[in-house]
Amino acid sequence: MVKAAISRGTTPVSPDSVRILVVGGGYVGMYTALRLQRKLKRELKRGEVEIVVITPDPYMTYQPFLPEAAAGSISPRHVVVPLRRVLDKCRIVIGEVASVDHAKRTATFTTLATAEEGTGAVQIAYDELVLAPGSIARTLPIPGLAEYAIGFKTVEEAIGLRNHVIEQMDIASSTRDPAIRDAALTFVFVGGGYAGVEALGELEDMARYATRYYHNVKAEDMKWILVEAAGRILPEVGEDMGKYTVRELRRRNIDVRLETRLDSCEDRVAVLDDGARFPTRTVVWTAGVKPHPVLAASDLPLNDRGRLKCTARLTVDGTTHAWAAGDAAAVPDVTSDRPDAECAPNAQHAVRQAKVLGDNIVASLREQPLTDYTHKYVGSVASLGLHKGVAHVYGRKLKGYPAWFMHRVYHLSRVPTINRKSRVLAEWTLSGLFKREIVSLGSLEHPRAEFELAAGGERPKGST
Repeated sequence: MVKAAISRGTTPVSPDSVRILVVGGGYVGMYTALRLQRKLKRELKRGEVEIVVITPDPYMTYQPFLPEAAAGSISPRHVVVPLRRVLDKCRIVIGEVASVDHAKRTATFTTLATAEEGTGAVQIAYDELVLAPGSIARTLPIPGLAEYAIGFKTVEEAIGLRNHVIEQMDIASSTRDPAIRDAALTFVFVGGGYAGVEALGELEDMARYATRYYHNVKAEDMKWILVEAAGRILPEVGEDMGKYTVRELRRRNIDVRLETRLDSCEDRVAVLDDGARFPTRTVVWTAGVKPHPVLAASDLPLNDRGRLKCTARLTVDGTTHAWAAGDAAAVPDVTSDRPDAECAPNAQHAVRQAKVLGDNIVASLREQPLTDYTHKYVGSVASLGLHKGVAHVYGRKLKGYPAWFMHRVYHLSRVPTINRKSRVLAEWTLSGLFKREIVSLGSLEHPRAEFELAAGGERPKGST
């Protein structure tokens, strides 16, 4: 049936066309749709295939650049890739998929206009499903966490955190109250993985640089605290490099607390399970992620961690016409000696899986053999601030400037589109020639505040 639909010559979108529904516009969603767009060029032109991408945001965020965006090394608009420009042969729908009924080949979703229309959620039928919604922050029922903490998964959070840190330095510089000053200059990061360590390293480096422009705030006045429940940080770069990172951070007077948990952050006081208490206006939560809720709202098989059970061919195990990769998928690692090994849910695998996934969907439509996803993990790199980093790649361990340089070269090669590569490289070049821009644009979070105040309203409460 699918083959017949492909082979018929029809006009723009035929009722008999094959609809490929891609849920999610992240690494896997964008790269899979891009691969399909290239491989099915003739079928798309004849209207025999339709690719629909449903995603909450009209852009893909290149998350490894979030720490540098937060530090001001890269402009926020260069960290994201506009989907409508890249996927110009696809239909982009900005919305949230709430559930999937694969037995009926339908998905239920809402759009930005759903509430105003008053018609409720919309259903869309599909022939092939690519489920790649990514992941969401894994939170715990910690008192005060929802009220006072901020995550670090989106470009909005990264820029909001940058503005917030500089704003706290402004508060500390202007207050006469020692308690307010101390809380403003105390920054607590929870989670010792990539997101937490890189965000902490870049922001501390930026704030340290910014103190030269404050007459009464010095680098030693600030308290930077990293809280990690495990006994090590950055497990991806290996134990030796993880220990080096701890030493490097502590050398910068960053308080690294291993085997420690956050018990509470109520009333802007971070309470740790070792008894320490830190009055603080900044708690950054980066303690892991969990599968997107839409996976549980589907009739597809999940493993004990809530991820889709997949085969090495990136099909959802035990089903047909359903595909997955990335954070949402538990993909067997065929390069491992352990039979139960799975590919790590990171960008290195996601980008490569998307290529195989796109090729396998095309092969399936054309009734050709599918291929297994095989990629041996080559290692990891992490930035700890300007000219500082750690790396463990192909068995080689690097630290300091060489690791930082490798981090930049690797991610520059991986960021999508020549346009983005050129802009990022230009910004890095300019940042090496000129001083950093240290300014808070916290008012961006409330763009109507001044007008509302002028119109007789009240100034909205900020994040301070």
